[in-house]
Amino acid sequence: MSERDLQAEFERLKAENERLKAQRASRVSLKVSQKGGVSLYGLGRFPVTLYKEQWAKLLDMADEIRAFIREHDAELKAKPNPTRT
Repeated sequence: MSERDLQAEFERLKAENERLKAQRASRVSLKVSQKGGVSLYGLGRFPVTLYKEQWAKLLDMADEIRAFIREHDAELKAKPNPTRT
């Protein structure tokens, strides 16, 4: 391969890598963990993994959690959204 071909391949791979990073960062997904739990990916650096009964209990509390967040909005911090170029 010529130097021009190598540079073109490098640029193509670099662009593909950035595209994949952006895809992964913006997507939330679910998977079954090795121990049979439900893992939620995409909220932070690590997945949130709970067993199905724990997810059901959490989901049943959705209205209570939303109300709590509204009541304590002034005390809570929000993670800034990274700017994408």
